[in-house]
Amino acid sequence: MVNFEMMEAFNHEQVVYCSNKETGLRAIIAIHDTTLGPALGGTRMWNYSTSEEALKDVLRLSRGMTYKAAVSGLNLGGGKAVIIGDSATQKNEMLFRTFGKYVDGLAGRYITAEDVGTDVKDMEYVRMETKYVTGISKALGGSGDPSPVTAYGVYVGMKACAHEKWGNDSLRGRKIAVQGAGHVARYLCEHLYNEGAELYISDIIDSKVKKVLETVKAHIVKPDEIYDVNADIFAPTALGAIINDKTIPRFKFQIIAGGANNQLEDENRHGKILLEKGILYAPDYVINSGGLINVANELEGYRQDRAMKQAEGIYDILTRIMEISQKENIPTHSASNKIAEERLKQIGKIRNIYSGSSNFSGRLGELARNKNF
Repeated sequence: MVNFEMMEAFNHEQVVYCSNKETGLRAIIAIHDTTLGPALGGTRMWNYSTSEEALKDVLRLSRGMTYKAAVSGLNLGGGKAVIIGDSATQKNEMLFRTFGKYVDGLAGRYITAEDVGTDVKDMEYVRMETKYVTGISKALGGSGDPSPVTAYGVYVGMKACAHEKWGNDSLRGRKIAVQGAGHVARYLCEHLYNEGAELYISDIIDSKVKKVLETVKAHIVKPDEIYDVNADIFAPTALGAIINDKTIPRFKFQIIAGGANNQLEDENRHGKILLEKGILYAPDYVINSGGLINVANELEGYRQDRAMKQAEGIYDILTRIMEISQKENIPTHSASNKIAEERLKQIGKIRNIYSGSSNFSGRLGELARNKNF
């Protein structure tokens, strides 16, 4: 009953548990909402300590994908998958092909992609068993690594926040603390460095930091000390729940704008605290929506220039969110949720009006599902 209560708390439609002893697969697929179309969201591979921890994560992530698609104007629903395991030692072809069979069994209600702990090669294994996968290599007609588009979206979103806070969107001379040094962080740092920002970088894996330093100059900060940096902007670009009761009192930042998911440990309470402290927060699922925009473009035949142009729109979306936040004196995440929920409500009405028509029933989802499959 606890699992059903967790689903109902976030209004999820479906949760699928996937288990195969032969390959060692233990995975959970969560479909949050398909009002706008089929659920699209990546597969994360992480060494969760318990299945309950994995369920909690996939529920939060899939809900975030619904809002991300809605606020970005995409005709897609929200879904996510997690595979329980060590991505450094337990990945193999059979694991992902077996997972692909479970995805295929959902008949297009869920379309997967890469995420933390998975990559393009893993998605190509999944593709051997199902057509409901994006984020594959360009050689196979996909978009390849979505990180460049995700990072560009974070960059333009950060500039929108700078304009709101300081009256212009230049980042030259701004001190920016980047938490995480993965692919998204690396591309983000290149944009920021090229504009003249002063960078502070941390990661729990030293080799990732060294990789970033091959193309930019930056101050290296110990992982736990990144919250204490006297910087203008904080860019969380690793895992979530890092804005919490322990870290907020340490912040000297004026803006928080980064690519990580679920940055607020407690969305409502911590969002309100940031508002009260005068820290401008870019809702994570908005500013990092470039990744979803990128893989969604595969459904129409991928073109990176089109994906990058769509990612530029994150600037205007965040500007609108900040206007609502200021006008109504509500946290930015609440303003963003309001926009997303209104779109879901309006499209839901259209579906209800025509629910009696067999020709229209499910048409929005089918259009997206059949675009390139």
